[in-house]
Amino acid sequence: MRDTIKRHQDFITPDDAPSARSAYFIVRVKPAKFVDDPRVGFVAAKRTFRFAVERNRAKRLLRDWVRFNEGLMLPEYDYIFIAHAAILKATRDKGRAGMAKALEHIAHEQNQNVRQDS
Repeated sequence: MRDTIKRHQDFITPDDAPSARSAYFIVRVKPAKFVDDPRVGFVAAKRTFRFAVERNRAKRLLRDWVRFNEGLMLPEYDYIFIAHAAILKATRDKGRAGMAKALEHIAHEQNQNVRQDS
């Protein structure tokens, strides 16, 4: 699995950053700080998840789904996943399918941007 983003400053993405939305999370991407070392970050806000066990479970689910769908992630980007409250009620299969759909959307969006720039 990729290295994780730990510093607050590295979680900040521009407003026009590519993103995808699922019932369980939002994913945003930004160009990797180091091309050889793309990273992934997980956010479970205290405002959304009142208890630490809920925040930890949300991040654990996101990590599992990322591991399962890692092949769909573009190597030149850092990915930031922001958990929604519905993630606690998600099944493993639905979560993995939602993650795959979101990552495919971002890959498609990025491929269109590359074609337009050429």
